[in-house]
Amino acid sequence: MNSKHFRKYVLTAVIAFIVVICIFSAAFIIPPGNRGVLVTMGKVSPVFAPEGFGFKPPFITHVIPISIRQQTKPAGADCYSSDLQQISIELKVLYRIPENMVVKIFQEYSGDPFDTLVAPRVSEALKEVAALQSAEQIVTKREEIKNKALASAKQKLANLILIEDIVIEKVSLSKELEAAIEAKMVQEQEAAKAKFVQQKAEIEASTAIIKANGEAQAIRVRGKALQDSPGLVQLQIVEKWNGVSPLVVNSGNGGGGANIVLPIRELNQSKTK
Repeated sequence: MNSKHFRKYVLTAVIAFIVVICIFSAAFIIPPGNRGVLVTMGKVSPVFAPEGFGFKPPFITHVIPISIRQQTKPAGADCYSSDLQQISIELKVLYRIPENMVVKIFQEYSGDPFDTLVAPRVSEALKEVAALQSAEQIVTKREEIKNKALASAKQKLANLILIEDIVIEKVSLSKELEAAIEAKMVQEQEAAKAKFVQQKAEIEASTAIIKANGEAQAIRVRGKALQDSPGLVQLQIVEKWNGVSPLVVNSGNGGGGANIVLPIRELNQSKTK
């Protein structure tokens, strides 16, 4: 092999190597759940790259993947209540970057979007809500505090980043304040229990009065009926008669004694004895 052919082979190999490098430099892969921001010589492309395989100008363009999946990160805020009590709140924030905001956030905000955008807005919202509530309300009405802070944080972030939810994990107070709130809650529970017992007694008393009034009314009705219809007694006797013929025996003390009504069956038994 002469030198001319050797140089030709070397040149071909170099060209092939350069082509392979260019191909690899021009290709990129965006992982699932991400979108790619293309930066060409310091200029950001207004159109993001979707997930999957793609091509770009080699060497001069870089692709930066940004996640659009929901993420969860811890946050916190030191707040002051309306009664000037210092309260520390620990929470978790569930958020995600909208697909149409990937390029804007990368271009206009540096660093981690959570640190630069989400955490400060959530902390600010919590402080604003806590300032309108007493320390006791912040402790006992966590769900209400969370909902108000969530709505405020969403409004502050507009459409840049979507905050899905806020989970308050811990509310820390001073030991003295915790003891005071606990004592007040115990007193309220005891007062509620005493009120329940009182209401129960009142209901039972009212029931007894109603029952007594009903019985008295029934007695008056029966008395009035007997007064208006003397034969009603005889009718009730007949209705309750057991089929045994009675015998009326005079007491023997003249006309003033009471007559004794005996069933004939009892009379016969006395004669047999």
